[in-house]
Amino acid sequence: MTERVKITEAAMETIDTLRKRFGTELMFHQSGGCCDGSSPMCFEKGDFKVGGSDVWLGEVYGCDFFMSKDQFEYWKHTQLTLDITKGRGSSFSIEIPMGIRFIIHSRMFTEEELNDLSPVKPAEEMV
Repeated sequence: MTERVKITEAAMETIDTLRKRFGTELMFHQSGGCCDGSSPMCFEKGDFKVGGSDVWLGEVYGCDFFMSKDQFEYWKHTQLTLDITKGRGSSFSIEIPMGIRFIIHSRMFTEEELNDLSPVKPAEEMV
């Protein structure tokens, strides 16, 4: 199956650091325009409430990754890659005090990949 969300080594290292600092499971929600525009935001699992207006895209490095249904309609043809960049974002994501922020790189799925995508689930099934 083709993954909807991938991750870079740098993002994995950041998640490892955050896990040591917070000692808990983490989750991501792809912001739909508030604060930093459209940025992936990292939270301690459960600190961001997902519901009927969100979908679960999969798991990335042991973290659930969610997005609003409306935004997913625009992004459903793209594979997302979670990465980091230097600079302080303006979101509520827990890595911000580290002087870095998560970002997304995207690319269109190939025709073959579109026929082999991992399933999207309602967020409520995953909490």
